[in-house]
Formats: sequence, structure tokens, C-alpha cells
Amino acid sequence: MNQLTTTLCQSYFEKRILKVQNETSAVDTFGLKDSSYIAAGKFEGIQQLVSCFYTVMGELPEAAHIRDMHPTDLTVSIDKLACFLSGWLGGPRLYADKYGAFSIPQVHKHLAVTELERDAWLLCMHEALDQQPYSQSFKKYMLKQLAIPAERIRLTCTAANSKSGTD
Repeated sequence: MNQLTTTLCQSYFEKRILKVQNETSAVDTFGLKDSSYIAAGKFEGIQQLVSCFYTVMGELPEAAHIRDMHPTDLTVSIDKLACFLSGWLGGPRLYADKYGAFSIPQVHKHLAVTELERDAWLLCMHEALDQQPYSQSFKKYMLKQLAIPAERIRLTCTAANSKSGTD
């Protein structure tokens, strides 16, 4: 393997696998196969996280504007996020099976998502993660990884809104 290939592979794996030392000095590895899905408690644990996430979104004043972007009845929103997270965390790809293929930034491009909305969404997820029985290292990993699609959504929405003249 040449130096460039080695560097690219290292970069890929550094982004894909986060190793964090926990309190017992063991090393947790997430992002490999279904390890994150299992760490989240499989689909039942993901459903609990997502339900908590939307509860937090409804309670935090800082999140009122993003709650208003959702329908009054959150049943489908909860199911879609839980199904998405299942596949995203290495478990069954339930979203595609149930709702079809998608691009997470593209399905949000009709919304006005700026840094404020992105950060409010991440705040809700942070609060919801704190209420789960996950290890601290997994909570940290999740928040760091969820910031990536959150930023991609923001960038896509910003570009879409600037093209339509609403930004």
C-alpha cells in the first residue's frame, strides 16, 4: 500500500470508528457493523431514544421553532426517524424498506434550516441521549456522528433557499 492509500484508509477508519476510553479503561468501538445498533439497544432502544427526542423537542423553548416544522401528530415522524436510525446505526434498513430510498439532506431541503435549527435539533438529541441508559462514550459518539448529517441538512437547505431567493 502506498502512503496516499494508507493515509486515505486511516482517515476513513478514523471517521468511521471512534474509540473512546470509558471509566473501566476498556475501549468501546462504535461504527463497525452493528455495534452501534446494539449499543443503542437495537430497535427498541432506538424507538425509546426517538420518543424521548420528540418529547424534549416539545418541551424545550429553544426547540419550539423546529417542533413547528413537524406535523401535530408525530407518529410518522417518530417512525421515520427510528427507522432511519436503525439502518444508520448498522441495524436493519427499515426506512428504505418502509418509505423507499432517500437522501436525508434532500428530504429536508424545503425547510429553512440554519445554524439555529441545526443546533436546536442537536440540543434535543443531546438531552434525549442523556436520558438513555447508554454508556457515556456511546452518547458522545452518537452526538458527534449526528452532527454530520445535521450539518449536511443545513448546507442543503441553505443552498436550496438561496436559489429560491428565500434566504
